[in-house]
Amino acid sequence: MDALARRRELRQRLADQRRALPPTERIAAAQGLRRSLEQLPEYLTDTRVAGYWASHGELPLNVAIAPLAGRGQQFLLPVVTTGRQLRFAPWQAGDEVQPNRHGIPEPVAPGELLEPFQLDLVLVPLLGFDRHGHRLGYGGGYYDRSFAFLNEQVRPTEPLLVGIAYAFQELPAIEEAAWDVPLDFVATELELIDCHAPAPQPETAA
Repeated sequence: MDALARRRELRQRLADQRRALPPTERIAAAQGLRRSLEQLPEYLTDTRVAGYWASHGELPLNVAIAPLAGRGQQFLLPVVTTGRQLRFAPWQAGDEVQPNRHGIPEPVAPGELLEPFQLDLVLVPLLGFDRHGHRLGYGGGYYDRSFAFLNEQVRPTEPLLVGIAYAFQELPAIEEAAWDVPLDFVATELELIDCHAPAPQPETAA
């Protein structure tokens, strides 16, 4: 089986597993996610925080984004534009949304669209991840294409990319493609994973 076929099979398995989660587990995971993100200083202080509208069983962000406005932070949602690029529109609870061509809600007639480089922190959806920051996305390449400029910079830098996932979406290793943009952190309902942390060294006998 080639690399593309392996990715397709993994995507399907993880998507099915995620959709099968009962609502009670999703609610508990959303609360755990907020606790994990609170370990990241940028989540508490960065001005422009982009996320996603949870669909297809994705880990909900509602509990995590609720405190942002009170801290004077701005939350933004992705908008698909020409060239399969993402731009980001400010959104707050009560603002109208409508589904895009992929069925994912986007802000209606946003007055302002920000470029990816204008963001401070991005909460990135995914299907699978490993602890080195490799991400298994949905196959469209929107995030990799939109944040490709980060591969030319010393990481971590702004915007900080934080993958959001259930703990069961962790994989031992993901085969990296040339166009992949690695994550800086991954936040699950159980922990915050620093993808830049050095791998632990095996203990040697004295």
